[in-house]
Amino acid sequence: MRLRALLETDALGLALLCGEDELDRTVHGVMTTDLRDPSRYLSGGELVLSGLAWRRDAADSESFVRRLVQAGVAALAAGEAELGAVPEDLVAACARHRLPLFAVHESVAFATVTEHVVRQVSGERAGDLAAVVDRHRRLMTSGPAGGGPDVVLDLLGTDLDLRAWVLSPAGRLIAGPKAGPRLPDDVCVRIAAEHLAAARDDRPGPHRVVLDDRTTYSLFPVRGDGSGEAPAEAAAPRPVHGRPGAHDGLGAPAASPEPRDGRETALSDWLLVVEADAGDWGGERLDLLHGVTQLIAVERDRRNAARAVRRRLAQEVLELVQAGAAPAEVAARLRVAAPVLVPGLGAAPHWQVVVARVDWDGGGAGDGAAARALLEEILVDPASTGPEHSDRIAVAHTGDEAVALVPLPAVAGEHDGADRRGLLADALLESIREPLTAGLDGDGRLTLGVSAAVHSAEGLRGALEEARHARRVAAARPGRVCAAGHHELASHVLLLPFVPDDVRRAFTARLLDPLRDYDRRHRAELIPTLEAFLDCDGSWTRCAARLHLHVNTLRYRVGRIEQLTGRDLSRLEDKLDFFLALRMS
Repeated sequence: MRLRALLETDALGLALLCGEDELDRTVHGVMTTDLRDPSRYLSGGELVLSGLAWRRDAADSESFVRRLVQAGVAALAAGEAELGAVPEDLVAACARHRLPLFAVHESVAFATVTEHVVRQVSGERAGDLAAVVDRHRRLMTSGPAGGGPDVVLDLLGTDLDLRAWVLSPAGRLIAGPKAGPRLPDDVCVRIAAEHLAAARDDRPGPHRVVLDDRTTYSLFPVRGDGSGEAPAEAAAPRPVHGRPGAHDGLGAPAASPEPRDGRETALSDWLLVVEADAGDWGGERLDLLHGVTQLIAVERDRRNAARAVRRRLAQEVLELVQAGAAPAEVAARLRVAAPVLVPGLGAAPHWQVVVARVDWDGGGAGDGAAARALLEEILVDPASTGPEHSDRIAVAHTGDEAVALVPLPAVAGEHDGADRRGLLADALLESIREPLTAGLDGDGRLTLGVSAAVHSAEGLRGALEEARHARRVAAARPGRVCAAGHHELASHVLLLPFVPDDVRRAFTARLLDPLRDYDRRHRAELIPTLEAFLDCDGSWTRCAARLHLHVNTLRYRVGRIEQLTGRDLSRLEDKLDFFLALRMS
C-alpha cells in the first residue's frame, strides 16, 4: 500500500507533519517500537509506530531518525498519548532526512493502525500471489515444468509468510517448503487424525487444529479429478462446490457419473496444512488457498495417472488368477508386469498378496476404491516423502476389496523353498493406525490380510486365498483398523476369533472367575502365576525363577489354582483349557 492511502482513511486519524513529497512510498509492513535503536529488527519498507519513550532530550531525535532512514523504513508515526504534541525537534529531524512523519491522535490505538496496514498489505500480497499461482497452474497443467507442490508452498512462504505442508490421509509428508522446517512425523500423524475425525463428523472447513495449546493449523482437503486414470494433460483443476467431504474421491471408476461417498473420499484426499488460523482470514485469502489446493490437486492427479499402468497390470493378473487361468498364462502376464514393478530386475521376483476392505457401520462395504487408495498409501515406505516414491505398488480392486500384488526381489543364493522375508501385517499398520482409527471411529473399519511370499505363478491363487482368509481373521477382531498375517492361519489364533461371544464369556468365567475373585479378596497373584506356569511349559524350576519364588511357594499357588477350579495342571487337557481361557479373556 502507499503512504498516501493512510491519510485517506479517516478512521486512523493520522495527521501529516512533514514529507508530503514522499507519500507515494510503498509500505511493506508495520512495526511498533520504543527502542532507541530498533534497526536490527527492521528489514525496510515499514511504517514505524512509536510512543517516543526513547526520547530524553532533543538530541535523541536526530540519532533515532537517522537509524530509521538507514534501515530504509517508509515512514514514522508518532503517538500523542504520552507527550502530547509531537516535539518540534523530531519534526525537524524527519524533514532533514526526508522521512515522512505522521502524528497519531491520542484516541487512536496503535493496534488499530497496525491492523489496518497488515490487512491492506496482506490483501495486495494475496492479489500478487494469486497471479503467480495462476501462472504456475498453467505451467503445471501443460507439463511437469511447474515444479510440483513444493514450489507452490515456497510461494506461500515468501509472498504471504505462511508455512504450509501437504500430507497424505495417513499423515505421510508429501511436500513442504524447501527453506522451512520439516513438520515432525508425530505432528503429521496427529493433524491427519484430527482432519479425518473432522471430515467424518461433517464439520465445516477449513478445519482448525490447535496442538499442545500453542500452534494453530488450518486444514484444507486437496481434491483431484477422482479417476486416477486420466492423462496428466487432462488433469486440470476445476472449481469446488459444496461442503468439505462432498466431492469426488481417489480411484473412482472413470466412467462412473455417480459421486462417491464423502466418507470414502476423506480417506483418500491429500491435505494442505497451513500454520495459521484461517478463521481470522477474509474471503479473498480463503479463495486463494482454495485455489492453491486445486493447483496441488493437479500434481495428485498426475501421480494417479502414473499409477494407472501398475493398477491395470495388477487388475489383469488378478482377473487371470480368479478365473483359474493356466499357470503359464499367469506367468506370461507376470513377466510383462515385472519390468514395470521392479525395473532392472534380472530374475523373476517373488510375490506377496495383500487384501484390504473398508466396511461402513450400517452401510455395508465400500466399492473397493477407498480400500485401494488406502492400500496404496499403506504400502508406501513410511520413511519416503514426496508424491513420487521408489516403492513398486500395484493395487487392483474387485467388488468390495482391494488386492495388492507386491513384488519381492529374489535374494541371491536363496532356494525356492525358503521362508521369504517380506511384509508383516502389524508392521504395515504401525505408522498409519492412529490417523485411520480417528477417521473410521464410530463409522467404519479397515481390515487387512497378508499372504506368505510365493515364487511362481502357480502359488498366486493360493496366496490370494490365504490373504483373503487372513483378512477375515482380522475382521473378527475388535478395533477400527486390524490386520492378520499368513502365519496366524496355522495357529489356534485362527479359531479363537470365530468362537461366539457368549461361549467365550461362559468358558472363561467358569475357569478364571474363581481365581480373579481369590486374587481380589486375598491380594494374591494366582492369575499371573498361572500365565507364567503355562508359558514355562509346566517347568517348576523355570517358573519359580521367573517369578522369583521358592519352588514350594509355587507348588502351593498351583495347588490353590487346582483346588479353586477343580482342574489338574498335570493333565494336558486342563493345561490347554486354561491356555485358551487366558487367550480369550
